[in-house]
Amino acid sequence: MPNTDLPILEFVLTNYKNFNSRATRDALLSYWKHIDAGGKMFWSVAGAMSSAQLGITLAPAIRAGLIHGMSVTGANLEESLFRLVAHHEYKDFPDYRYFTKQQDTQILNDRMRRVTDTSIPEDEAFRAVEKFIVPMWTEASTSGNRRFWHEYFYQLIQQLPAEAHQGSAEECWLLAAAKANLPIVVPGYEDSTFGNIFASHVKFGDFSASIAKSGIEYMGAFYDQYKELSAGAGVGFFQIGGGIAGDFPICVVPSIKYDLGEEAKPWAYFCQVSDSTTSYGSYSGATPNEKITWDKLTEDTPMFVIESDATIVVPLLLRALLECKANPAAANALIARWSDHNS
Repeated sequence: MPNTDLPILEFVLTNYKNFNSRATRDALLSYWKHIDAGGKMFWSVAGAMSSAQLGITLAPAIRAGLIHGMSVTGANLEESLFRLVAHHEYKDFPDYRYFTKQQDTQILNDRMRRVTDTSIPEDEAFRAVEKFIVPMWTEASTSGNRRFWHEYFYQLIQQLPAEAHQGSAEECWLLAAAKANLPIVVPGYEDSTFGNIFASHVKFGDFSASIAKSGIEYMGAFYDQYKELSAGAGVGFFQIGGGIAGDFPICVVPSIKYDLGEEAKPWAYFCQVSDSTTSYGSYSGATPNEKITWDKLTEDTPMFVIESDATIVVPLLLRALLECKANPAAANALIARWSDHNS
């Protein structure tokens, strides 16, 4: 008989036997084992996961205490907000693979900005948010109150009235993170729509670039955050995609050890979900073993690579983890029975 309390977990244990499915299963079980033992998990989110509506499962996971810190691109940060305020204005393009240049030019003329098979509305998203955040930057310039990039968005999203929501607030990961005051780093936030808008105002002399704290200051703050997160059972690293969102925070361990000259626990778990295959000089495609040589991981760290589309794998993994969190005794019993049967 199927387990009605743990349908996704049971499905994974029953069906995920080999290849990327095995990696997904093993990463899931190791993630839960770490959390159940009192450990914490830090997430790195690259790509266009917010536009792909990962918040449907990511927001509940944050609220459930399955995620304890994040590193995100500036695009993922702002696009979670866009989905909340302009959800009904998005347009999907399932046939995007067959578009001509002329069809994409028409999308541009319609004031939409395509992200693979969906699109962000210029006026309802970018310009609607701009009228809220630019006055915040102006006030910061007047008061001299410097802040981290995400702190402006934390304030903005919590001040938005409910009537400004088009999307579900329960599915907005940025709102869940803001309410939890989740530690976040946003490396390279200049590379985002609002990073560009901010730069234009700096160029015009409207305010100083210094009102947004720098990436160096992010790392300085993250030293202390990592020490707190890694206390006790340690903190794991769950990575979607590659690039700066992943490389920036994972470097904190060797930086604490070699640059600060202090003790630092290694990351207690590592999993990367990416469709980038291993290649020469590619961070996104580097195997976890390479990170051992940089003193980010050790030979004893549980390591997993899932070479698949994160929009398929991650919601399933999170749903299974949410089941485990809601029914820990039943989950552990099911896992134990599965382990006995497969030993």
